[in-house]
Amino acid sequence: MTSTLTGTRPLLRVALRLDVRNIAPWVVLISALSATSVLAYTWIFPTAAERQELAATLGANPALALVFGPARDLMTADGFNAWRAGQLGALFAGIMAILTVVRNSREHEDSGQAELIASGVTGRHSRLMVAVLLAVAASVAVGVVCFLLTIACGGGAVATLTLAATFSASGLIFGAVAAVTAQLGSDARTSSSLAIATLAVCFALRGYLDAGDAPAWTVWLTPLGWLERTDPGGANNGWPLLAALALYGALVTAAFALQSRRDFGQGLVPPRPGPETGGVVTSVWGLAVRLHRAMIVSWLIGLAALGALLGSLTGSLGTLFTANPEMARVIVSGGSGATDLTMAFVATILQIVAIVASIMGVQVVMRIHADEVALRTEPLYATAIRRWVYLASNVVVALLGTAIGMTLAGLALGLVAERSTDLSVATVLGQAVATTPGVWVLVALAVAAVGAAPRIRLVGWLGLVATFALTLLGPTFRLPDWALDVSPLRHVPTVDAAAPHWSGLGWLLLVAAALLVVGFAGYRHRDIG
Repeated sequence: MTSTLTGTRPLLRVALRLDVRNIAPWVVLISALSATSVLAYTWIFPTAAERQELAATLGANPALALVFGPARDLMTADGFNAWRAGQLGALFAGIMAILTVVRNSREHEDSGQAELIASGVTGRHSRLMVAVLLAVAASVAVGVVCFLLTIACGGGAVATLTLAATFSASGLIFGAVAAVTAQLGSDARTSSSLAIATLAVCFALRGYLDAGDAPAWTVWLTPLGWLERTDPGGANNGWPLLAALALYGALVTAAFALQSRRDFGQGLVPPRPGPETGGVVTSVWGLAVRLHRAMIVSWLIGLAALGALLGSLTGSLGTLFTANPEMARVIVSGGSGATDLTMAFVATILQIVAIVASIMGVQVVMRIHADEVALRTEPLYATAIRRWVYLASNVVVALLGTAIGMTLAGLALGLVAERSTDLSVATVLGQAVATTPGVWVLVALAVAAVGAAPRIRLVGWLGLVATFALTLLGPTFRLPDWALDVSPLRHVPTVDAAAPHWSGLGWLLLVAAALLVVGFAGYRHRDIG
């Protein structure tokens, strides 16, 4: 085994120096998520009465439990921090580790860098070991920085240590998952997609079990449920972390075993052979559909399944609202004017689905810049293709893909919800369609950034993060109306309200069109690549 790891140490030093700029923002984001939770709690809820109201309104809210997990103790800053930052921090740490491992393993094979490294004195497993160790270093850094920063902001030592350890454990587990998928996928994009899909399934399953009041033993069905059982700020139970470490060891061992059995530059799951004739890819529109087809189909299936999964939660809402009428203020998301609390819950659920669908659209847009950097766009422009046509082909896929995704999610949600509530499929589907322009604004923001100024393309992802925070947490933190109005989903009307504010949809479409104009105008005049 030693000979197969030859050269690991110098490769690790170089990789750390090159990759620290990619890892550091994740460390800062996750640590700030925890630290700001402690600061915001003390500032916004200074009295016992306000904290009691917070616990009453949020503690049993299934819509928020889907994302943040169960609120076990909202009467203390540490309990609030564990609720607000626990599952989100674990999700972000998992994404960070996945991207780190794939970037330093399969991505190097795709670019040809791995062949140059292999021409030196290196062992067969040295590159994979470097990728795994980088993920370990990043995960440990998240835990250490989060602990120190949160303690400095007033967090309790034991509770903060437990919470920070769950972030590190999540990074380890899903970094190991990425090490396995890096051996399975035919290229880096497939490998990262498989790993992120695994993380998404674990997160969605954990959310469903929490929101659906499932039996206690079901928490062990997903690794994120194990981390939830540590109960930071409450029991501070460290035993589930041992299970996480055991899973990490098993996955890493499997990854190295699989690497021994695959060809260099290939995956254990080979790609399908291409068609004998060009077919639809002989046009730029068909090419755009073909390039994004696998990802779009996967997202559409996932969104439809998510809609059906969330729709099954609507049957138990009547009892919940009767027992906790104060929850209406939170579920209505800042006062949309809806009188039917079940429909208000569905509208909130569709806002969560909209944020998920937006990720698909932004991914499609971001690939435009990725293809430029990889020099795949220049050969296309050697033909008679115009710039705006190429950009439009990708943008149309992003917009139509998100619209179809929202429609499928709304249809699945409505079909399931109709069985246990008075809601009709048409009403839920109409709400999903009405939410789609809000998704288009987020996609158009990414188009404007990639088209006009790709150096700030991160704005496309920041728009998603800001919308998520303002939509789900803004009312909780009592932000002013002008701040909440920044979220495009804030302007989506509730379709079965007495007087829906349809003008909001007009403004959303206008903003989306303006952002698209900025993107197309910028793409026409800037340098490619």
